[in-house]
Amino acid sequence: MSGVGNVLFPRSRNTSKLSTRIDADGREVEVEVREDEEQKVKLQEIVDLLVAAGYFRARIKGLSSFDKVVGGMTWCIETCNFDVDVDLLFHENLTIGQKIALTEKIVAVLPEMKCPHRIEPHQIQGLDFIHIFPVIQWLVKRSVETREEMGHFVQSFGVSQFNKLCPLVEKQRVMTQQENILRNILTIKEVYRPQRHFRRKDAPPEEEESCVQSTLLEYGYSRTVAVSAAAEPGERGEENGEQIFPEVQETQRLEEQRIQTLMKNMAHVAEQEGRLTAGVVGNIVSLQAQEIAQAAERYAELQAELEGKGGASPSSHARALAALGKQKAALTEQELRLKKERACLETAIEQESLQLRQVCAVREQVDKELKDMESLETEENQGILQKLQTLVVLDESLKQQDVQFRDQCKLELGKLQKLVKDAQESATPDNDTDNVSIQFEEEQDRVQKLRLLLAKRTRSIATLQRQLDEVPGRAELAQYQRRFLELYNQVAAKHKETKQFYTLYNTLDDKKLYLSKELTLLNSILDNYTEAMSSTSGKEQFMKQFDAIVEGIKQNKVKVEHRHSEEHQRRDKLSHELLGLVEQQRRYVAAVRQLTIECRRNEAMLARLRGT
Repeated sequence: MSGVGNVLFPRSRNTSKLSTRIDADGREVEVEVREDEEQKVKLQEIVDLLVAAGYFRARIKGLSSFDKVVGGMTWCIETCNFDVDVDLLFHENLTIGQKIALTEKIVAVLPEMKCPHRIEPHQIQGLDFIHIFPVIQWLVKRSVETREEMGHFVQSFGVSQFNKLCPLVEKQRVMTQQENILRNILTIKEVYRPQRHFRRKDAPPEEEESCVQSTLLEYGYSRTVAVSAAAEPGERGEENGEQIFPEVQETQRLEEQRIQTLMKNMAHVAEQEGRLTAGVVGNIVSLQAQEIAQAAERYAELQAELEGKGGASPSSHARALAALGKQKAALTEQELRLKKERACLETAIEQESLQLRQVCAVREQVDKELKDMESLETEENQGILQKLQTLVVLDESLKQQDVQFRDQCKLELGKLQKLVKDAQESATPDNDTDNVSIQFEEEQDRVQKLRLLLAKRTRSIATLQRQLDEVPGRAELAQYQRRFLELYNQVAAKHKETKQFYTLYNTLDDKKLYLSKELTLLNSILDNYTEAMSSTSGKEQFMKQFDAIVEGIKQNKVKVEHRHSEEHQRRDKLSHELLGLVEQQRRYVAAVRQLTIECRRNEAMLARLRGT
């Protein structure tokens, strides 16, 4: 009996578990799914990588494999500090639509991060850990490198802030000493800087030596310096035994005469603090230099007159100063106004130049895009492009004709209404009334014909519009494909479930058949055992029958084993075909994705052509 049971139900080498699937009614059902040992090993390696990287939620046993893997990928992408325009918000126990959207976003972000490995959304949803593992490995490596860089940056920033806010005692003392030294140097420079005591009234002398001497006198050069400078050789001459005092005296006298001559041409700085010269005003104001120079000359003439008179009245002097002050204020105000106008003009020039550069850049970009579109035009899509251009031109012309026709109808209607109003207001005799009625009827018939023509033209425009709307766009095609894929997955799950039920039924039916045969055989052996054991011939006959039964069971066992081997070979063959079909599906998905990208580019180019 045990032998028969073992032949009927051999033990499977693959492990299986209960998994949740969505049936045709949209409810979750538990079905038996076989596990792949290699996929299980890759899942464990992925979990170990995520835990080693710092994503400790992967250790929670209550989370599903999808939540662990997708949560780890989202965490790694957020840790990499990569600026992407995608909301990678992850929650546990997402719905099917949310899972699809999240996996599509992750797949879209990976090429922007320059990930060398490619993966499709259905591989993440289907938990294809063999293809997910390289992506997880690259993301973990990138996350670790990013965290190390951020750690070094934060450490260096913290050290710099500490040194800035809490410096060491020795370093602080050195910095304090340096600050004190710099402050003392600045103070000394401020105290001992040259101060001007005199100012030349006229132009400087032509001789270089006199010019130098005049400049030194302006900054407080005294004759004692010259005397001391001349006395030093005299003293050295006395030490050498020579008498040169007369020469020194002569040199000193000539030097004093030169100094007195130069001092006559100088005035004290305090006396000239309130004076303005043409040179000073010319340096302050760059515009209207001629007027300012004339005002300065007038001021100098008035000042000379005041000095010549000597005994002039204080009131006239005050009036002159007030007039000059008003003139100075007016010139200052004019200077400020001109400076403001100059700043406004400079700002306007900068804005115009910036706008010109922007227009040039946009023009270069448009020229480049036109060249790119011309290069992309091939013989294959040239017919389609011409057809689309023809349809677009036809649509635009029909719209323009419709607008023109409506405007013409409005004008005609206004004219007719004006005629009717004039006819009503005139109140002419019967003859004129009849003529107006006839004319009104004619115009009414004309309006009716125009309305029919307008309706016909409107119907043709609506027909063309419907024909254009019937052509689905790329977004609609992608949505249809997604819905069909979901429907296909649901139908496949229901079909798989039904096949499992049929297989289970057939297996139980075979088991029942073999058990009934075994029970019938045991009952016949039990019924004939007492009678066969009563005689020696019956016993021999019973043993022969028992041997025949055993031989039949062995033959049945051989048949079942042969059938099992055939089924095993068939399963291996189907598995090989499935792998080939999966590879074809991957290539198909990649081709569809590339086709979608090219179609979007084509639509963008057509939109640009319509815009231009």
